[in-house]
Amino acid sequence: MSTIVSLKNVNYQYPVGKQPVLKNIDLEIQEGNLYAVIGSNGSGKTTLCNIIRGFIPHFHKGTLEGEVTVFGKNILEYDLGEMAVKVGFVFQNPFIQVSGVKDTVFEEIAFGLENLGVPVEEIKRRVEDILQLLKIDYLRDKHPQELSGGQRQRVALASIIVMEPDLLVIDEPTSQLDPQGTEEVFEIIGIMKEKGKTIILVEHKMELIAEYADFVILLHDGEVIMQGSAKEVLSNSMLFDFQMALPQYAMLGMAMNASGFQLEEIPITEEEAYNSLIELFLKEGERR
Repeated sequence: MSTIVSLKNVNYQYPVGKQPVLKNIDLEIQEGNLYAVIGSNGSGKTTLCNIIRGFIPHFHKGTLEGEVTVFGKNILEYDLGEMAVKVGFVFQNPFIQVSGVKDTVFEEIAFGLENLGVPVEEIKRRVEDILQLLKIDYLRDKHPQELSGGQRQRVALASIIVMEPDLLVIDEPTSQLDPQGTEEVFEIIGIMKEKGKTIILVEHKMELIAEYADFVILLHDGEVIMQGSAKEVLSNSMLFDFQMALPQYAMLGMAMNASGFQLEEIPITEEEAYNSLIELFLKEGERR
């Protein structure tokens, strides 16, 4: 798989900041994977997203050091219009992503394509395809301002996905949603993952990260503290040292090991926990 985003020794300080928000960041994002970025508030997650999507340094100035390349091209060589085509960004607040100038969901999803000058017939086809793919066809004629938070976030995702960006950057998409809205948003993320999209996801819900992420990056105080497969990071009790939780199934596995029941590995998902328990019970049965 090819590297589509690379950060080498990256430091960034906002214009009015007294110290760097990101420090010595070295990361590589490989094509076709979902990377979850975790960390406590103020750890630099959104700033990292803003660098990858080009808002830093093209919109937010400040001091950017190191090398950032996206699709093999230095971030400094892009303009924001070019970046918007290649990198789709979804805000954590669904109420600010809706344009406010369209009367129906269909028109809202089509808005970005109109701005790119895509032919009308192709716009109609692509919007129809997205409505069906994301299972939101029933919203097509609703006014965007009348939608619930979960529905708005799904429409926001649709309006980005319809532009067919090569990379999706999604910043805490469920922070303001109820459990049903969260489930619906992650269903869409799952669809994009199955289609082989490269996704960078900032999220706090550890069970969902464990279920969907291929790799996890832990930021703390602007530095990458840990990175690796979801299994490696989310089963590591070192997360507690940085005010992070573990998935409940990892907690269960650790508790069982501490009680003398030795699991082969610490589970991080419900399926892994179920399989680990079945394996443990079978072994106990053989011993008796």
